[in-house]
Amino acid sequence: MAKKKTQRRTSTGRPAMTRAVEVEVFPPGTLSLDQVDLTADVAAAEYKERLDRLQERAFELQIRNFLRGKRAVVAFEGWDAAGKGGCIQRLTARMDPRGYKVWSIAAPRDEDARHPWLWRFWRRLPETGELAVFDRSWYGRVLVERVEGYAKPHEWRRAFDEINAFERTLTADGVRIVKIFLHIDRKEQKRRFAEREETAYKRYKIGPDDWRNRKKWPQYEQAIGEMLDRTHRPDAPWVLVSATSKHHARLEVLRAVIDLLE
Repeated sequence: MAKKKTQRRTSTGRPAMTRAVEVEVFPPGTLSLDQVDLTADVAAAEYKERLDRLQERAFELQIRNFLRGKRAVVAFEGWDAAGKGGCIQRLTARMDPRGYKVWSIAAPRDEDARHPWLWRFWRRLPETGELAVFDRSWYGRVLVERVEGYAKPHEWRRAFDEINAFERTLTADGVRIVKIFLHIDRKEQKRRFAEREETAYKRYKIGPDDWRNRKKWPQYEQAIGEMLDRTHRPDAPWVLVSATSKHHARLEVLRAVIDLLE
C-alpha cells in the first residue's frame, strides 16, 4: 500500500503550518469501473425475502451503534439516475430516525458558500451514536466541480489530499466510513432519463443540465477513475455497486452498511 503525507493547505494553495497527515492509499488500479458486472440481478421473490432480512439486521446494528455511542458515515456517489435515493430509502426504511440523518448535498449557498469548501461537511458529521448518510458528498469537488469547471484546476487537484486528510482525521477519531459508488452504463442512464420525463411524479428529477452532463461522460469516467485511485483507502474504502438492477443495488448497499456497522 502506498503511503502519502497530506498537508492542509490555505486558500492560496500554499502548505499551512501544520503537521502532515499520513494516510495509506491502495495502489492505483486496485478498484475501477471496469470491474463492475453491470448484468448483476436478483429475482423479485428472492429480493423481497433478502430485503426484509437485511433491513432487520441493519436496524439491529443501528440500535447497537446508538447504544454504544459509535459514529458512522455512509457517502453515496454515482451517475445521475443511478438510484441513490432509492437505495437510501431502503437502507433507512426500518431504522430509528433518532439515530441517523440523511444529508442531500447540492451546490453550496448562503453561509456554506462563504466558508472553505469542506466546512459544510464538518457541520454535518454524525453526533455520538449517529449514522450520517450523504446523498452526494465532498467528492463533488473532484467530480462535478472538476468536470463542469466550478472548481479551478489547482483547487480540485489539491482536493484529493484535503479529502484524504479530512477522512483520516475522522477515522483516527473512531468514525467508521464507507463510500459507495453506484454504477450504470450510458444506455441505462438514457433510458431512466426518458422514463423520468414521461412520468409525472418523476419529472422533477430531470432537467436540461442532466442531458447536457451526459455529453461529458468520458470526462466523468476519467474523473471517477482518478478519484478511486487516489482516495480508496483501508480506513475509508470505496464500494462499487452495479446499479443496472435496482433490486441488486439496494441489497448490495444494505450489505455494505451492515459490514461497516458490524
